[in-house]
Amino acid sequence: MARNRGAALLLLALLLAVAGEAQDAQDQLPPRPLVIQLPTEEKRAEGADEAGTELRCASWRTAGEANNLAPWAAVPKNCVPHVRAYLTGPAYRSDLDLVAREASAYARAAAPPAAAQAAWVFDIDETLLSNLPYYAQHGYGLELFDHREFDRWVETGEAPAIPSSLRLYREVRDLGFKTFLLTGRTEAHEAVTVDNLRRQGFHHWDKLILRAAADREKTATDYKSEKRKEMEAEGYKILGNSGDQWSDLLGYSMSARSFKLPNPMYYIP
Repeated sequence: MARNRGAALLLLALLLAVAGEAQDAQDQLPPRPLVIQLPTEEKRAEGADEAGTELRCASWRTAGEANNLAPWAAVPKNCVPHVRAYLTGPAYRSDLDLVAREASAYARAAAPPAAAQAAWVFDIDETLLSNLPYYAQHGYGLELFDHREFDRWVETGEAPAIPSSLRLYREVRDLGFKTFLLTGRTEAHEAVTVDNLRRQGFHHWDKLILRAAADREKTATDYKSEKRKEMEAEGYKILGNSGDQWSDLLGYSMSARSFKLPNPMYYIP
């Protein structure tokens, strides 16, 4: 009996020793890589439509800001909630503020001497003044653009200032830049535009340029390029340009540095 108990104890000791050696060997192995369990088809299907739409719309907006989309006429219907949430939430204001901070840093570094003919060009709509109250009534870009409807809004003179752009505008003026306001608005809206700008805190620009009758059939890129070329012909050096459309910034007689403000509501070629 005692001999059987002894044999059992010896076997147990041998098993514990083997287990200990195995654990030591296991401890000496390099750590196993983290394994991420991919979701099953069933789990991917849960909420896939909503999440997928949000991702596609975020990608659509990013592609638009990067000028990678083909010319487009309206915001895709399923992306309207995404665009509305962006424009009415903190992200839009944060993006505007970031652009203004970068432009401000550049303006301070490039500040011209007092007698220099250094110029900064500003677009107006969605750059200095916001038409968000209008677009809130027209689907945040879902509806096709209606010139007559928009002109009626412009004629109210109620477009509010974009706060970060107002700060940048004042700083650029204080630094000694000549300021040119180059807009796609027509000359028929000059008086109401001047009044709207002044009531929102924009003063002392050097020149306000609006579309004349001869410019109405031109694309925004061609029209604004021609006006910038005229500035250069008058001896101005365009160091900065701020606009919400790529057509505000591209073409010829481009500025030394351009700053694109976000605008997912419409596209102007």
